[in-house]
Amino acid sequence: MGSVYRIGEFAKRVGRSVSTVRRWEAEGRITARRLPSGQRYFDDSDVRRVLQPGFDAARRKVVVYCRVSSPGQKPDLASQVAAMQQFCLARGLAVDEWISEVGGGLDLRRKEFLALMDAVDRGEVATLVVAHKDRLARFGFDFLEHVAARGGCEIVVANQESLSPQQELVDDLLAIVGSFSGRLDGLRRYEKELKGADLTLEGDR
Repeated sequence: MGSVYRIGEFAKRVGRSVSTVRRWEAEGRITARRLPSGQRYFDDSDVRRVLQPGFDAARRKVVVYCRVSSPGQKPDLASQVAAMQQFCLARGLAVDEWISEVGGGLDLRRKEFLALMDAVDRGEVATLVVAHKDRLARFGFDFLEHVAARGGCEIVVANQESLSPQQELVDDLLAIVGSFSGRLDGLRRYEKELKGADLTLEGDR
């Protein structure tokens, strides 16, 4: 569920004065919701209607995101998609978009993942469905859930452990070790080049 704002908080979020918000309401440009006490309030969809003209909360999507770490796991990706189809069918979720991606769970620069999180941040995704938390990201799921909630998006986790292979964690960690080792080798080569340059300069004196 997204955030709820009182009129002063809402005015601050949209960069207007409280009197302007009251005028908009009187003109019918926006409609405030009311608590049982009668106090008016607004939510994230109201903020987006002001900041993103044309925003339609009714057109927000249900998206399923599936991922494996390496090209060799494409059969596992197909199995993951099939399992999620059954899961969504059982939950009565009408899916608007299916996203499949090959990329390590520790890499947060995945093309499809970034595009998805941008859409979540813009408020375009109502529900995001994943087989397991690490299908979205190996670490930092709680933060991603916070970002999603801020965009009014619910993340539904099927918690199908069989679709979160332990070997993938090993592969992801080995990729980090390999990258770190490569950087160390580069530093060693750079140090040798510097020492060689120093010796040359000393010989020229």
